[in-house]
Amino acid sequence: MDAMRAMIMDALAEPLEVRDVEAPSAPDGGVVVEVFATGLCRSDWHAWVGHDDVALPHVPGHELAGVIVEIGAGVQRWQVGDRVTVPFVMGCGACEWCLSGNAQVCPDQQQPGFTQWGSFAERVVLRAADTNVVRIPDGVSFEAAAALGCRFATAYRALTGRARVQAGEWITVVGAGGVGLSAVMIGAALGARVIAVDRTPAALEAAQRLGAEHTLVAGSDIAAAVHELTGGGSHVSVDAVGSAQTARDAVLSLRRRGRHVQIGLLPTPDGMSAMPMARVIAWELDLLGSHGMAAVDYPEMLSLIESGALRPQELIERVVGLGEAARLLPTMDSASPAGMTMIDPRRD
Repeated sequence: MDAMRAMIMDALAEPLEVRDVEAPSAPDGGVVVEVFATGLCRSDWHAWVGHDDVALPHVPGHELAGVIVEIGAGVQRWQVGDRVTVPFVMGCGACEWCLSGNAQVCPDQQQPGFTQWGSFAERVVLRAADTNVVRIPDGVSFEAAAALGCRFATAYRALTGRARVQAGEWITVVGAGGVGLSAVMIGAALGARVIAVDRTPAALEAAQRLGAEHTLVAGSDIAAAVHELTGGGSHVSVDAVGSAQTARDAVLSLRRRGRHVQIGLLPTPDGMSAMPMARVIAWELDLLGSHGMAAVDYPEMLSLIESGALRPQELIERVVGLGEAARLLPTMDSASPAGMTMIDPRRD
């Protein structure tokens, strides 16, 4: 393939264009994947509007699944035709963090759709494939696997690896988009009691269907409502949106010695984000960041998906082509989809 269709960002915060560009070749240690499904995520909007430093022209897209079509020199574990996905953070494969199984914080990481051209295209390059690429089990669809690359896997690790949620604990999830609904589903599967917060009825209905015990409309006094429902506050809170207000609502909903996980990005001009630190100190709260999940941690999550205990495919609201996705991406800051939008780059 000499050319491929891709969604091109020629300027920040300007309309995107779908056009033919040169198809990539596999680098040493890497592979080229034909993209069968890729998720439209709020993080892509952050890159489009200029909150991330991307080189123009640029192809967004970081949640993906597909089939390997080309292998670079030195790749040992993969063959053409393998069905694969990848975490949105790709480690270098050689540093102390990658070697210890923590590629998600690799200082030399690559991120499709941010540091390199991404998956809103017919093909995408995945580097350090033996470290980063994940095999998709036969019973898992491309769309479900693509949902794992950012939002679902991030929510899974946030609750299991970072907050270490226990059965019977209360969790407040602020924001019921893709990552928030993932957190609701995973929390319920872990036996936790989940409260979902969002501004739209459709999102709250989806949260309830996926296991939320209570739902609250954003804009009211969320912290007071949570404290009343739980008899003192949640054990764990999640900000799945990323704003000063949603982070504050989540933290103030906690009980004493609670744990807050920040998933939503908090972009500010100076890079510093406000938190209610007086409460954090007085109540000995834990503030935890969560930045995706390394490929080595995928097997446990994939086994739960194969068994039916976790069902990321139920989070998918619609599947669109590249043209429709180019129109939708600029609206991600104001749209309130009750779930995930998936893109099939092979569609017109």
